[in-house]
Amino acid sequence: MGKGGNQGEGAAEREVSVPTFSWEEIQKHNLRTDRWLVIDRKVYNITKWSIQHPGGQRVIGHYAGEDATSKITEDFRALRKTAEDMNLFKTNHVFFLLLLAHIIALESIAWFTVFYFGNGWISTLITAFVLATSQAQAGWLQHDYGHLSVYRKPKWNHLVHKFVIGHLKGASANWWNHRHFQHHAKPNIFHKDPDVNMLHVFVLGEWQPIEYGKKKLKYLPYNHQHEYFFLIGPPLLIPMYFQYQIIMTMIVHKNWVDLAWAISYYIRFFITYIPFYGILGALLFLNFIRFLESHWFVWVTQMNHIVMEIDQEAYRDWFSSQLTATCNVEQSFFNDWFSGHLNFQIEHHLFPTMPRHNLHKIAPLVKSLCAKHGIEYQEKPLLRALLDIIRSLKKSGKLWLDAYLHK
Repeated sequence: MGKGGNQGEGAAEREVSVPTFSWEEIQKHNLRTDRWLVIDRKVYNITKWSIQHPGGQRVIGHYAGEDATSKITEDFRALRKTAEDMNLFKTNHVFFLLLLAHIIALESIAWFTVFYFGNGWISTLITAFVLATSQAQAGWLQHDYGHLSVYRKPKWNHLVHKFVIGHLKGASANWWNHRHFQHHAKPNIFHKDPDVNMLHVFVLGEWQPIEYGKKKLKYLPYNHQHEYFFLIGPPLLIPMYFQYQIIMTMIVHKNWVDLAWAISYYIRFFITYIPFYGILGALLFLNFIRFLESHWFVWVTQMNHIVMEIDQEAYRDWFSSQLTATCNVEQSFFNDWFSGHLNFQIEHHLFPTMPRHNLHKIAPLVKSLCAKHGIEYQEKPLLRALLDIIRSLKKSGKLWLDAYLHK
């Protein structure tokens, strides 16, 4: 279907090596955000395109801002080369061994607390908080191995990833990879980033609440979502939604290796705590730990993304798309530990395989590149970042209500 150019149109035209398509072919792919055209099983990049207009003339075009985009991309590649020259992709293995050691130490302290002081309310609460801390930190550690940012050989990262997320947390590496890699590829893009798929429980950003309002969709009173967030967001994500989704994913997709690792976690947990609480008590104790961990996880993961632009896909270069969807939280020893260095969310999204202990080193260079191209680099204190989650939900809820009531 695609045809070559007219050979009699001069040297300038002959230099253009892009194919020519009929107007009808282009019209099938005329969405504002489309960049690729598939014809006869061949894929063409139409960031720069050539078409035959109905009037007969040949048209060569490109997206607005292509030159600026090319310059940003060129500078970003130079930045990555600088990071490589600075050895910022080199891992400090002692750092990750200490992280694993402190997780094991927390698990040991939790067991010793209930063993020595008994299963009273106070010792049980202390044990639960210690184990929730261990689970949260194991969550950040599995994130490192899942991104292949620890060992040079991917197979070693994959193996340890399965151990940490499976044996230490009772979850699935394949489930996490499937969700998280989509998130990194298209952060905050509806229908592509699973992290912004709220199953009609919340409306996010500016586009979605207005669309829901115009269509008179009211699954929940979204103008109150900043209030019921405290009831169904942080408390329920891990103990209900994630646990169910993880188990079903492993079974439906026959991820037997992941299932074996997860079962090893539950065997270890119940062998450890059934002697103190019985079967039902240990089950309730496990879900209470998940409940506590879920609060930690939701607040940390949402403070970097939910407050940023959430929309349908728009054509942007890699660098700009990551800056639009992410923001940072100020560095401190506590913030680094509390968030697993995800307070450097911008740098992590730009360099997902960079070991987290080096993210702060590349941050000044990222800031300089943002300043050069007029791209906003957002960084805020931890408390403000947490409060912005509620402000963002409230703003989106108001947009929904205004659109819903508008006739």
